[in-house]
Amino acid sequence: MGGADDEPAAVAARYARRHDGDRYSPLRPEVWQTVQERDRALLRRLAAQGLRSLAPLAITEVGCGGGGNLLGLLRLGASPERLIGLELIPERHAQARRVLPPAVALHLGDACAAPLAPASQDLVLQYTVFSSLLDDDFQQRLAGAMWRWLKPGGAVLWYDFTVDNPGNRDVRGVPLARVRALFPEGRVRAERVTLAPPLARAACALHPALYRPLAALPGLRTHLLAWIGRPA
Repeated sequence: MGGADDEPAAVAARYARRHDGDRYSPLRPEVWQTVQERDRALLRRLAAQGLRSLAPLAITEVGCGGGGNLLGLLRLGASPERLIGLELIPERHAQARRVLPPAVALHLGDACAAPLAPASQDLVLQYTVFSSLLDDDFQQRLAGAMWRWLKPGGAVLWYDFTVDNPGNRDVRGVPLARVRALFPEGRVRAERVTLAPPLARAACALHPALYRPLAALPGLRTHLLAWIGRPA
């Protein structure tokens, strides 16, 4: 029987059997438009929180993959020596190490065991990690670790899809109610973003300009962008 202790190995096995090809290539019009839309929403949220610079912030990303999101934070002015990436999959960790500055700290393995001090981080990011965790107890364990790392007044930045994918049993949606249950002390500000990926692929195959008008329809958005603040 599986359980929370077995979930990191199970996640690694699920990733090993993925064959995405170029589905997530940033050169695909539905992919770069999805990323741009998400980043615009993120910038609006940062501005709404009164942030004018990322340079002084200690920021950790759980599941940093090949380092793309951390590179984006560097372009927004984050300080490399204050960035940390946590990654479970060795190949993705190695890719991140190749593309990120040496000053960015990267840790390989189970994020719950990462050597981060309590109350040391201003922001903790997770982008489509929790939807890959099928064990409820492990989800709660990881959320608890992320919450402990936050300074008072810090926040979890959350981006993940909210609905199940019937074509992929290795993932599951994480609705807003579940996010609130994972972070019961958090002050959650959330919005729906991102055109449903199958629809985005079909629309952009016809014409890339179809993405934005379709994404403007709330009922077609499948992901949640949330700021989960820790009280000061």
